[in-house]
Amino acid sequence: MKKFIVSALCVMALTGCSAATAPDRHQDTAAHGRATDAIPQITISVPDGATSELPGTALRVSTTIGTLTSVRVVPSDGRESKSHVAVSGALDATRQTWTVGRTLSPATTYTVHATATSPDGQRTTTRTRFTTMTPSRTNRALLGPLDNQIVGVGMPVTLRFNHPVADKAAVEKSLNVTTTPQVKGSWGWVRDPHTGQERVDWRPAEYWRPGTRVTVNASLSGVNTGGKRYLTRDISTTFTIGTTRITRVDLETHHMIVTENGRTLRAIPISGGGSRTPTYNGVMVIMDKVADIRMNSETVGLGDAYNMMVNWAVHLTTSGTYLHAAPWNNSRIGNTNASHGCIGMTTSDARWFYDHTRPGDIVITTGSTGPTVDVGNGLGNWNLPYAKWKQRSAM
Repeated sequence: MKKFIVSALCVMALTGCSAATAPDRHQDTAAHGRATDAIPQITISVPDGATSELPGTALRVSTTIGTLTSVRVVPSDGRESKSHVAVSGALDATRQTWTVGRTLSPATTYTVHATATSPDGQRTTTRTRFTTMTPSRTNRALLGPLDNQIVGVGMPVTLRFNHPVADKAAVEKSLNVTTTPQVKGSWGWVRDPHTGQERVDWRPAEYWRPGTRVTVNASLSGVNTGGKRYLTRDISTTFTIGTTRITRVDLETHHMIVTENGRTLRAIPISGGGSRTPTYNGVMVIMDKVADIRMNSETVGLGDAYNMMVNWAVHLTTSGTYLHAAPWNNSRIGNTNASHGCIGMTTSDARWFYDHTRPGDIVITTGSTGPTVDVGNGLGNWNLPYAKWKQRSAM
């Protein structure tokens, strides 16, 4: 995936950012009285004063003589932000044509400063100003994990969208993941079967290595996600991978084993979903956790089966699967599956599990009569082999 670097002050300064600019949009030259055919002439593909330019405009700057020595494309108010980004680009082999390397921010006035120098040292500087369109429809994206968060070895990068994305390749081209140490991985598109929300996740080929530092830059401002629905902000995050914790739930033996770095921490008796509402099989990733939560069966399509406060709840799927305290079910814990799909424990065991896990930790469930959890139901990415996961990339 091609990587573009956004600079706060100078997007492409080939000999520095302080090249002189003309007081208006006309070209100026550092030498007067010389033959005009030796003076570089700069052409900018967007005319000065243009309005309603598309954010995806293929902005180009070129010169017929000599080489381009400086090209800057910055918001005209000088205040770069995630919604009004400066723009990077690249020169061709002749150094006579510069081409923009990313989308422009919507509803933004840009100034292009360009300088070219002839072989005998004559210099021309040009300035052009234009404004990009204000979209009538927008899309929003939410990036996770949170900045500076420490997560478990199963946590993927997630980018969720308010509206479906038609041009998935355009979005992926604007995304960049860097890791220390280097890790092989891929983006993949999924849709939550319960909420209908679409997202694109990046996961490594295997579980993360503890201590890995991950940085994600999503240069999304100006990307058309399809149907003229534009993203309007760049977003980024940096997070770190913590300890390897894997919990294996066996619904046939009614026990689960919690391990940390391969060492068993605790064996916990449990009660999973009954025959009519079985717990999912497969690999699930802890999404979040909450000490107290009201669980209402109507929100997950189970009528009026229950409506109660639940303690020490660890969240596994968007369809409502949790590991939690189930004191009302104590007589069945360790011997019978009788829940509505969640995995219940005694209060003391649930409190211990809650205290010893974090988002991104792995939970692997076997022995259920139910199906394997859908890849989009929570963070079910690991239920696909890496070769099949890569096929979900638009690239």
